[in-house]
Amino acid sequence: MKEHNIDKATILFAGDSGDGMQLTGGQFSNTTAHQGTDLSTFPDFPAEIRAPRGTVAGVSGFQINFGSVDIYSPGDLCDVLVAMNAAALVKNGSKLKKNGILIANTSGFDSKNLKLAKCEESPLKDEAYKDKHIYEIDVTKLTKEALKGSGLSSKEVERSKNMFVLGFIYWLYNREISYTIEFLEHKFANKPEIANANTTVLKAGYHYGETAGVFTERFTVSPAKMEEGLYRNITGNHATAIGLVAASKKSNLDLFYGGYPITPASDVLHYLSSYKNYGVKTFQAEDEIAGIASAIGASYGGNLGTTATSGPGMALKGEALGLAMMLEIPLVIVNVQRGGPSTGLPTKTEQSDLNQALFGRNGDAPIPVIAAKSPSDCFYMAYEASRIALEHMTPVILLTDGFIANGSEPWKFPKEEHLKEIQVKGVSEESIVNEQHQPYLRDENLVREWAVPGMKGFENRVGGLEKEDKTGNVSYNGENHQVMTKIRAEKVAKIADFIPEQKIDSGKDSGKVLIVSWGSTYGSIKTAMEEMLNEGMDVSHTHLQYIFPFPKNLKEVLSKFDTILVPELNNGQLVNVLRSTFEMEAVPFNKIKGVPFYTNEIVNKVRELL
Repeated sequence: MKEHNIDKATILFAGDSGDGMQLTGGQFSNTTAHQGTDLSTFPDFPAEIRAPRGTVAGVSGFQINFGSVDIYSPGDLCDVLVAMNAAALVKNGSKLKKNGILIANTSGFDSKNLKLAKCEESPLKDEAYKDKHIYEIDVTKLTKEALKGSGLSSKEVERSKNMFVLGFIYWLYNREISYTIEFLEHKFANKPEIANANTTVLKAGYHYGETAGVFTERFTVSPAKMEEGLYRNITGNHATAIGLVAASKKSNLDLFYGGYPITPASDVLHYLSSYKNYGVKTFQAEDEIAGIASAIGASYGGNLGTTATSGPGMALKGEALGLAMMLEIPLVIVNVQRGGPSTGLPTKTEQSDLNQALFGRNGDAPIPVIAAKSPSDCFYMAYEASRIALEHMTPVILLTDGFIANGSEPWKFPKEEHLKEIQVKGVSEESIVNEQHQPYLRDENLVREWAVPGMKGFENRVGGLEKEDKTGNVSYNGENHQVMTKIRAEKVAKIADFIPEQKIDSGKDSGKVLIVSWGSTYGSIKTAMEEMLNEGMDVSHTHLQYIFPFPKNLKEVLSKFDTILVPELNNGQLVNVLRSTFEMEAVPFNKIKGVPFYTNEIVNKVRELL
């Protein structure tokens, strides 16, 4: 048996949506995180809630890239592909590297499954797999043998087969199985027979690697050299929820979340509902409009009002967003982007809601827009969105997407004292002393006072009709409307004075090509940059997290490069904003396939430009 120490590896678990691939991948990820290895994951869900079993449309996948080196993306091609049926191989076979390992569950390649996958013969016989190491294992049969006499139904036995695969992969990569055993005991505490069955199958898969006699190699990926501290493996949606809670505690305000379930944002509601002990109040509304309206009401009442949705929900929230902007109250709106338009591709990732975030309201209704770049970064940007909203009395849109929302990576717990202070805008001492409240009287940053209901003498009108300058009375005067429109725009523009200046992420400060990224494209581009810089290519990278308003020095940063390349998971939205804002040319690079950029796509595009 050859033991190989390797820097990193990429594994793709793929099977029917009922085969438990998300659980399998999630457990492998958590175990890998426990053992101190850096990682990045990409869960790939079927677009339908329950696609027909055995079909390509019903394939569920989970990819993990882990290593002893810094990991920024879930990887391009995989070293190991686990295919639980023929459809899984049909969909994902092209993602396996040359000389990669293919583990095929032979029970999923019978005549019935071949027919469902629309294969005339087994894809295992395809010429494309001649340079792969194929291991055909009857996972279903071995699972049944392991649970013979358990008393479980055939359906319950069938459900356990993913644990066999997980156990085998643990063996192949020298991973511990104890964390998963502990998880099973906790998850099925009220059903010990199910916990025991899954544990039995997990161990059977692990020992199969040792006893089968057909595997001649094992791999070890050492722990990564990471900054000392307490870490956990976290998804983007969970990090978003915790970021909102942290902002609530830091600002000493109660957090209210009003929302409506929508893929892929629903988990934000699920996670927040588990933080009642921190004073978090969650409300599942009857629709998207009620969700944001309830959050606006909570903010008007002196709370940190929040809501989350995806593209179709943002469309429904548009009028209420204008109301919040007109009221000039703090509100955080999280848009976990997915493939569009309309219902689009509900479980696939995309960055195509940027135009909607910037311009998707009637009238001149400027709202700050920021974007997270990775799962763990969702924490910091949710916190930052809350800070901007509270300090500048404005709604703020935070853009994430399905990739980083469902993906995971290690996250180091921050200390409270390291988080920025949040200065909540209350009523000024001058107003209190004079007992004369003018709700739209502003400070030097054009930020109005925040008088909450219940303060005697500080009553003010609310509503979507135009406000009179200073008094807040309803006004139909054209001159006043122009003044207020200009003031609201200038107030948001001034936020640029309170955000970091733009920096070069990697590469030189000037040169031939500058890659400008935003959102979840960060990881793939960061990985590509390491490869390109090692090759000596004249390329640099800067990543935008503040999209409206832009950092004050962005034009200066861009002006030092011959060519600006803007990769986006849309049909060219940020690139058009850069062109119109700075009157400069930029090269779009667009991918709209529901999956992130691959590293080689970025590298090849830059080669074209050099």
